[in-house]
Amino acid sequence: MEKEEVVENERTSLATRLNWLRAGVLGANDGIVSTAGLVVGVSGAAVGRPALLAAGIAGLIAGALSMAAGEYISVSTQRDTERAQLARERQALADNPEGELAALAGTFDEQGVDKDLAHKVATQLTARNALAAHAHFRFGIDADSLTNPWHAALASMLSFALGAIIPLCAIALSPSAHALWITAVAVSVSLAITGSVSARLGGAPVLRATIRNLVGGNLAMGVTYWIGVAFAHFT
Repeated sequence: MEKEEVVENERTSLATRLNWLRAGVLGANDGIVSTAGLVVGVSGAAVGRPALLAAGIAGLIAGALSMAAGEYISVSTQRDTERAQLARERQALADNPEGELAALAGTFDEQGVDKDLAHKVATQLTARNALAAHAHFRFGIDADSLTNPWHAALASMLSFALGAIIPLCAIALSPSAHALWITAVAVSVSLAITGSVSARLGGAPVLRATIRNLVGGNLAMGVTYWIGVAFAHFT
């Protein structure tokens, strides 16, 4: 394998790992916020500890399964679309190779590459792997690494569940008199971590992303808590 191919494969692999890691962090963040809002809201309704645990566990399971189903459907649709595009391009390459070569060269030309150089690059890439070249440069598809919907669904489910466990354990294992405050602190620390990690992975300002995450999560807990209090008051 040529050195350029090795470098490109390493870059692709790193980008894929970073995307998966970013998705995992965001899934955990969703689990933290949604489950924290649920258990704090139920706690605000002044229900007993068994009902609180039941609501929290049900929320964790329902949320994790919902994330898995949504991710599976989304990735499956994307994969089907990419496969259909690859099939069309494979047929086009067989029926009209000269026209497809011109189209690939035109892609580089539109990016500001000199026409002669664009044609030369297109020719070399076509000789190496025509379908992969067209898929990558014209359609933004990695023909050799289509996302597996089952992997995506499992990753989303596990990351959500891991995040949801934090507020659930915090409110379930804390003394009743201090459970809300302990949960709020545990959730805030967790949100600060997920916010900073997601910002670093995305190359965004860490402080701004962390504050935004903290404000959003605590706002969700505050709103659901007072809804629970209001429900307990009027029922």
